[in-house]
Amino acid sequence: MKPRFLSASFTLLASTLTLSAFAQDSIQSLDQVVVTPARLPQLEQDVVGDFTVISQTEISRAGQSSLAEILARQPGLEFYNNGGPQTATGVSIRGAGFNHTLVLINGMRINSSIIGGSNWNAINPASIERIEIIRGAASSLYGSDAIGGVINIITKQGTPNQEPEFYGSIGYGTYKTVKSDLGLQGSHQGLHYGLNASYARSKGFNSANKNAPFGIYHPDNDGYHDHSFSGSLAYDLNADHALGATFFNSYINGDFDNGIIDWQGNDASEAFTQTRQQNYTVYSRNRLTEHWHSTIEFGLSKETGITPAFDSEFSTLQRQYRWQNDWDLTQNQQLALIVERLEERITHNANYEGNDRNTNSVAAIYRAQLGPHSLQASLRNDHLSQYGNRMTGGLGYDYAITPNWTTGFAFNTGFHAPSFSNLYYPGFNNPDLKPEKSRNAEVFLGYASAQSQAKITLYQNKIRDLITSSPHTDYLPGNIGRATIQGLTLSGSHDFGQLSLWGSADLASPKDDDSGKQLIRRAKRQYKAGAQYQWDAFIFGAEYQYVGPRFNDALNSETTRLGGFSLVNLTSEYRIHKNLKAQVRWNNIFNRDYANNYGYNMPGSNVFLNFAWRL
Repeated sequence: MKPRFLSASFTLLASTLTLSAFAQDSIQSLDQVVVTPARLPQLEQDVVGDFTVISQTEISRAGQSSLAEILARQPGLEFYNNGGPQTATGVSIRGAGFNHTLVLINGMRINSSIIGGSNWNAINPASIERIEIIRGAASSLYGSDAIGGVINIITKQGTPNQEPEFYGSIGYGTYKTVKSDLGLQGSHQGLHYGLNASYARSKGFNSANKNAPFGIYHPDNDGYHDHSFSGSLAYDLNADHALGATFFNSYINGDFDNGIIDWQGNDASEAFTQTRQQNYTVYSRNRLTEHWHSTIEFGLSKETGITPAFDSEFSTLQRQYRWQNDWDLTQNQQLALIVERLEERITHNANYEGNDRNTNSVAAIYRAQLGPHSLQASLRNDHLSQYGNRMTGGLGYDYAITPNWTTGFAFNTGFHAPSFSNLYYPGFNNPDLKPEKSRNAEVFLGYASAQSQAKITLYQNKIRDLITSSPHTDYLPGNIGRATIQGLTLSGSHDFGQLSLWGSADLASPKDDDSGKQLIRRAKRQYKAGAQYQWDAFIFGAEYQYVGPRFNDALNSETTRLGGFSLVNLTSEYRIHKNLKAQVRWNNIFNRDYANNYGYNMPGSNVFLNFAWRL
């Protein structure tokens, strides 16, 4: 790592500690059970590695913010879109590519086989209970796509021994935005259930400006309407055996700019894309002996996209099968053995030469909590029908120096299989592409007490066979790239009682090794901070976010440079009744004009008033 980068990192560390700004993700209960970071149930406080949970409380205060905007308030995450929450969106973890984030819904992958990324615009936050985030390569746990990390979206579900509860919300805000949801959760004699329905619409704002590429600018507002339906149903046969199912079905019709006249000479003012994201799972969980747990699960994910302006229709189907066996070797040691199969099938009105891929996988995960020592090791082999075997591994170790201070390290490898568009899209494809590969290393030092948490993490992620297009390949995708992403993240929080403070600082060097240029749409600097004060039935909050300059092309052209920007948001909440509360969020209060994708607009100052209730 370059001395100048290290010097800047420690300068940032010193200044941030002086200011006592700490990260929001630490202000939460650490005694909840999570599964994503080890694919084994464990307390959040026992997780090895860089892991965050976004709680339902934080999601409920998001106002009209999109899921990508909610994620981007966390340390190490950033996003871009094509001019609004209804448009194509990418989320990056620690400067990795936007198709290097593996996205799960209830543990099942939803990454698009067509584009490699995910349909973030089709996921309404109203259906989400919590979000679990792994930073760093995690292919040894989940296979392809997890070069930068994993985001697992847990939808609202019923829990055992829960009294029946109705809940809902309705809100209105800037751009004539309306959002609402309605749900039911409960249990009865071993049956627990959860149902949630949501609806939203917005007149929106103009998605593109006069700098937009390909002459697509159109001076109109681009809105959307969406709806979703999700839920779960589970039955405990007895204390040792349970059957269950989850489902998620979300749809969005989103407008975008396509110029005044389209390529066929028709009126382009009504350009839109219809996107549907579906996810279904059924499972059987069984305790076969006192120390042996078995889970058999089948999942089906489906996406469809229709864009009449481009005469484009596609559909992707993924069938996922999993058999996992967990053993309690001792009271403090667990071993998981996993067998999985992924079947990818696509249909597209373009003539693809290939439309299917199968992946058979086996994985082993070991966890141990031995006094002050915490260890997690994982090894996985994925056999892809196109590429043969891909082996990945991970090792993480934490050491509790004192009851408050902990240090540790992690090494992980990852890979990303090329998307079907890169392989087969007519005229813009390369069927000889190889999977991208990565090696991630990180070290950390953390402090935790009843009132304060702080953590500094230093990481490096090297990616080989990076898929890029350039003049050397006639602008067709090729494995010609290498990238090194070095970074430092400082985060923490402090609770004064009625007042809580949090913040984070990210210093990164996302670099293309071959050209020495900054990777596109990745910032070198991000600072995030906030405060929350509670007075009687009122809660007041403020948030600050700074994102440094980025470039919109691989050559780092000044003509398409994206300037840095600062945003300030305000939040408030008032409990009108024990079952009813009013929430207000005011985003971008100074009405900053900024962009995270050249030629596309972001929302100006916007306010959203929401009423939420539970019975």
